[in-house]
Amino acid sequence: MHHLLVVGAGQGGTEVLHAFQRSPLLTVIGLVDPNMDAPGVALARRADIRIETNWSAFEGADVDFIIDATGETGVLEQLIHDFPGAAVLPGEFVRVLLERLTEKEKMLEAIIHCTSEAISVADQDGQTMLINPAYTRMTGFTERDVVGKPASADIGMQESVHLKVLNTGENVRDVRMKIGQDQRDIIVNAAPVIVDGQVRGSVGVIRDISEMKALAKELKAARQKIRTLEAKYTFDDIIAESEAMRFVVDQAKLAATMPVNVLIRGESGTGKELFAHAIHAASERKYEQFVRVNCAAIAPTLLESELFGYEEGAFSGARRGGKRGYFEEAHGGSLFLDEIGELPLDVQAKLLRVLQENEVVRVGGTKAIPVDVRIIAATNANLEQKIIMNEFREDLYYRINRLPIHIPALRERPDDIAPLTLHLLRKLNQSYGRSVGRISDDVLEAMKKQPWKGNVRELENVIGRALIFTDKTETVLRKGHLQLVVPQTTKVTTRQKKEIKHLSDEMSHVEERLIREALTAFNGNKTEAAKQLGISLRALYYKVERFNIYS
Repeated sequence: MHHLLVVGAGQGGTEVLHAFQRSPLLTVIGLVDPNMDAPGVALARRADIRIETNWSAFEGADVDFIIDATGETGVLEQLIHDFPGAAVLPGEFVRVLLERLTEKEKMLEAIIHCTSEAISVADQDGQTMLINPAYTRMTGFTERDVVGKPASADIGMQESVHLKVLNTGENVRDVRMKIGQDQRDIIVNAAPVIVDGQVRGSVGVIRDISEMKALAKELKAARQKIRTLEAKYTFDDIIAESEAMRFVVDQAKLAATMPVNVLIRGESGTGKELFAHAIHAASERKYEQFVRVNCAAIAPTLLESELFGYEEGAFSGARRGGKRGYFEEAHGGSLFLDEIGELPLDVQAKLLRVLQENEVVRVGGTKAIPVDVRIIAATNANLEQKIIMNEFREDLYYRINRLPIHIPALRERPDDIAPLTLHLLRKLNQSYGRSVGRISDDVLEAMKKQPWKGNVRELENVIGRALIFTDKTETVLRKGHLQLVVPQTTKVTTRQKKEIKHLSDEMSHVEERLIREALTAFNGNKTEAAKQLGISLRALYYKVERFNIYS
C-alpha cells in the first residue's frame, strides 16, 4: 500500500482527498495547509486524516507520493528538495489524471448499473461503496439506505458475506439469506478485490431465489405437459353414439374425478386401455406420470421386481445401484395394470399390501418407500370365477373394484359401428395414402350382422384390409372391398356336425340363469340369493348389473 501526502486544502486539495481517501491503491496519511478554515481541512477531519500547517512535520515519514495542490510558485521545487525519496506531482497533472480516472470510474459504474444482476461493493473497512439499480429493485434499499454504511445494514443480524470475504480473502458461494422488508429469499456469491496481494474490498452478486423457483415451476410444468403425452387419449377420442356407450363414458368421467381405484372390464378389443388413458388425462393427476403395465406380458418371475423395484445385488444380474419399480415411476400419477387377472397369487399379496400401506419395499430391500399412486386396472377375465377357483384374492378384488366400469362388446352396440368406421377411415386413410370418406349402406348392413368377436380391434383390421383393396381415387367404401366372414348354412349329406359354442358365452348363460332362479326363489332378496349362490353380495350386484337383471 502506497502513502500519499496532500499539500494544499483548497479546491484542488479537496478534489484530491475526495478521489483518494477510499482508494484501494493509496492511503492518504496527511493534509498540509496553514489555513485551518480551508474546505479540505473539514473533509480530512471527517476522514480522520492527520492535518498539519507545515509539511516539515512529515519529513522522515514513509511518504511515497506528494501532490502539490497549492498552485503557488516554488512549492513544487521545495517539496522535491525536502522529500527526495517521494514522487512529487503537480496539482494540474493530478487534475488531468483524476478526470481520466473519473471517466473510467463512470464507465465502470455504467457497466455495473446496466447489468441485470444485483451487485453491491464494499470497501476494505466493510462499508458499502456502491450498489446498482438491480440491487434496489430486488431489495427495496436505495443508495441513501446502504452506501457509506456497514455492509450488514441490509441484512440485519445475519452474517455479512462481505465481512466474511474481507476476513478470509476467499470467495463465498451460494449463501442463502433473506433481504429487504419482505424478507425475500436470495443467494449471494461474493469475491475479494485484491490489489498488490492485499484484500481491498468485496464484490457481491445477488440472485433472487423466488425467480429461480418460478423458473423451476415453469420447467416442471413443461415436463408435466410432456408427461401427459404418455396418456395418449382423452374422452374426445372415444366414439360413443349408442346409449350404452354414453352411459359408460359418463361412469368413466365420474371415475376421473374420484380418488379411487378403478376396474375396467370388457372383452378383448373393446378399448379398456383407451378408457384408462382418458380417465388419467381427465383427473387431477393428469400432469404426472401414466405408467402402463401388461401383467400378462411380463414373466411371472420378473413381475415382482418390475412392479416394486429391486436393490443392488438382490438377485443374479441385478442392475448396479438397483432399479425403481413401476410404482415408484408412477408416484403422483396413475398406474394402469392391464390383464390384472393374470397376476400370480404371491404378487397379488404384495400388491394388496402396497394398496393398503401406500408404500413399497424393493426386492432385496428393507426400507419402505412411500408412493402415491392411483390404480386403474383392466381385465377381460371372470374375476369372480377366479376367486371361486382360488386364482384371485377376494380382498384384492375389493381393493381394485371400488368403481367398476364395464365396456359393452361391439355387437351389443350396433349404433356405434357407423361412427367408429368413419373414425377409423380418417385414421387409416393417412397411413395408406387413401381418401375414402364415405361408406355405402350395404357395407353398414353387412357390418351390423357381424359377431365382432374381436370388437373394435377386429373392426379396425377389417377397415384396414378393405382400404388396401381400394384405388387411390376412390372415395366410397363398398361391399366389394370388404373381406367379411359370413356364416353360411351348408347341407351335410352324412352326419350333421354339432355347433361348438364359446366356453365363456356358455358359462355366462349358466351364471345368468342361476342368478335369476336364486332371485326368484328369494323374492328378489339379494342378500339371501348371494348366500345361496355362494358369492359375495358385491359380486352379485356386479352380475345383476352385467346381465341387466331387474325384478
